[in-house]
Amino acid sequence: MGLHRFNTLAPDDALAALYSCCGSRRWAERVAAHRPYPDLDALLAASDEACYDLTAAELDEALAEESLSPQPLVGARGPGTLAAHTALRAAHAEYERRFRHVFVICLDGYRDDELLDQVLSGIRTRLGNETDEERSVAADELRRLARGRLARLTASTP
Repeated sequence: MGLHRFNTLAPDDALAALYSCCGSRRWAERVAAHRPYPDLDALLAASDEACYDLTAAELDEALAEESLSPQPLVGARGPGTLAAHTALRAAHAEYERRFRHVFVICLDGYRDDELLDQVLSGIRTRLGNETDEERSVAADELRRLARGRLARLTASTP
């Protein structure tokens, strides 16, 4: 939509657009309240600050808005893919049982053929975390997801 258009959206439309980037209402309200942004860096800095300030309840709200069912990963094809997806579903279930929220991971910057390995590796590693440590990691991954979504949302289209 472009940064200029984002800056000039009606307040309710801006909140809806932001809510699609991070499922915390307070985060969306804080980011929307500081419009207009002079550039993408300023928007991303405001997003980061709002993410760092999320309370435990607001983090829970944002995590609850993330997809509850792992989606098949683009580019994951070939021998062993069905077994890998089965392992991934089992790992997601164990993660959600253990930490009581969905597994979130930012995959920006990875090629399609790397996604499945990155998710499997990430979830296996993070299953070994203590609850407080994992909550911190999940919050950081959510912050990274919000940054990527904001960048895509405000990218100018030709």
